[in-house]
Amino acid sequence: MPSEPHPLIKARWSPRALDPAGVVPLEALNRMLEAARWAPSYGNTQPARYIVGPRGTSTFDRILGCLNRGNQAWAVNAGALLVACASTVNEKGDIPYAEYGVGLATENLVLQAVAEGLVAHQMAGFDKAAVVAEFELPPTARPLVAVAVGVLGSPELLPPEKRERETKPRRRKPAAELAFTDRWGEPFRPDAE
Repeated sequence: MPSEPHPLIKARWSPRALDPAGVVPLEALNRMLEAARWAPSYGNTQPARYIVGPRGTSTFDRILGCLNRGNQAWAVNAGALLVACASTVNEKGDIPYAEYGVGLATENLVLQAVAEGLVAHQMAGFDKAAVVAEFELPPTARPLVAVAVGVLGSPELLPPEKRERETKPRRRKPAAELAFTDRWGEPFRPDAE
């Protein structure tokens, strides 16, 4: 019988149906950013930086404007929009594994959103050059992913072609395709004798 991950991890998913009346409390947003701050990073370089736009702010509108049209259609209902950026240089020089550090920090942020009773959807579909220009990012900051945080809404909020994807069962590759032993492709089976 396969082991189960922590319920918080298993509860995490990336819905697009967000309640347009749903609120992301500033206290929850602060706890999400604090969770990101505590993520591991190479040499404790902490490369993750976030542009944060709660709904109703000009920052939200500006981030929304940088998303591709498909993402704009549903992300407009988010309670907050963020852009995760990698700070690639510090006083010691280039930061190794900066993107990896941002990934770890953003996963912490997303899991904290779940712990807050919220949902989060990470997006690659945005104009990185527009973010750089709109928010005057320095050359040492690289936008990597946009994140919509909100309250789960009904799939009926989505166009019909998106509803099926929203409601179908989540699928994951079997562990035998992810973890190997002895040689590449040889499944690691912790329950085998």
